[in-house]
Amino acid sequence: MSDAAALLDLCRVHGLKLATAESCTGGMVGAWLTEVPGSSDVFERGFITYSNVAKQDMLGVTLESLSAHGAVSEQVAAEMASGALARSQADIAVSITGIAGPGGSEHKPEGRVCFGLAYGDTIHVETQEFGAIGRDKVREAAAKRAITLLTQGANARSARA
Repeated sequence: MSDAAALLDLCRVHGLKLATAESCTGGMVGAWLTEVPGSSDVFERGFITYSNVAKQDMLGVTLESLSAHGAVSEQVAAEMASGALARSQADIAVSITGIAGPGGSEHKPEGRVCFGLAYGDTIHVETQEFGAIGRDKVREAAAKRAITLLTQGANARSARA
């Protein structure tokens, strides 16, 4: 994927390392990054935290946040991204948690994905509504959005340096 290669090149120029914390994408962003030869000098690590227990154990997401907001929430996305940053040697971390489908509910519909982006003292969160476009397409759209967010983070982080 050319966006992943461009992101890696951007990070390489600025000496930045990346980490991912993925739930509904199951490691897709990490896979796209590692498809690019030489990515190991930028991609520091990926956390695949599909279950709530994994989110707690590996990233430090709190039971209180999971209970109050649910796994698919901006609060949990923020904790996932900050946890990935704190538990790695990365300069920028992205998190993805969502409902790829099939299914969902009135309050959390299929295609809702929450993202977190952490670098320095900054934590950005957002929610995207991809709609009931099918599991594969939701996961792919989420992974693409994560690459875009990482690119934005790399640009912001390098502008501060």
